[in-house]
Amino acid sequence: MTHLVELDHCSLIAADSAALADAAATNLAAPVQHCPGWSVADLVRHVYEVQDFWGQLVAGGLTDYEQANPTPQPAEGELLDAFRAGADKLVGILAAADPLTPVWTWASRKDAAFVIRHQVQEAAVHRWDAQFAAGGAQPLDRDAAADAIEEFLTFSLRALPDGAPPLPGPLTLTATDAGIGWTLRPDGDRLTWQRTTADAPDEVRGTASDLLLLLYRRRTPDELAVGGDAAAARALSSYVATD
Repeated sequence: MTHLVELDHCSLIAADSAALADAAATNLAAPVQHCPGWSVADLVRHVYEVQDFWGQLVAGGLTDYEQANPTPQPAEGELLDAFRAGADKLVGILAAADPLTPVWTWASRKDAAFVIRHQVQEAAVHRWDAQFAAGGAQPLDRDAAADAIEEFLTFSLRALPDGAPPLPGPLTLTATDAGIGWTLRPDGDRLTWQRTTADAPDEVRGTASDLLLLLYRRRTPDELAVGGDAAAARALSSYVATD
């Protein structure tokens, strides 16, 4: 399946990383609601380590994650400067990379293209976390969020855990600002999906940003427009793996 849109991945990563740092600058001790037990400083350190790790894999063409070196840990007073420099370094690595370079990933696709695409949503969702902790989260870029929804549905849905409520039937996620939807259907203990523009009896409607945040458990179905069987919308979370 082709991508919905062509994105300037590196510009998006750079912009969201910078906005994350800006939101964290005077707010490092604040709790991060959707990452229990984390402060904003913990969030910044997490993204710093993530960006360093994936930068090493792409720069070195590493096909075993154990080949990556431990991320140097900055002193607390140097954390934001180190984060900003690390984000710039990652963007430079990704911009120069051949997308077809084989690298280790946790997904079924194992090349630099996967890393480049996924780091857009990594930066965007955690930028939202940092801004939410500061009391003013801005929506994710519409096109980037729509693309991330498709990436998420392709790689980040899991088999239904034992005892979890299954999706009772088809459920459509409709991005009201992008003019497109994604219909999910139960298939054994997993879900299949396809793009759709048709109306659906069981539907969750929202912006592409809010739908991606729903998949990442930053939003709940109660915060979006749900048509039909609300239990279907709630059951979706059983198939979501974001750890």
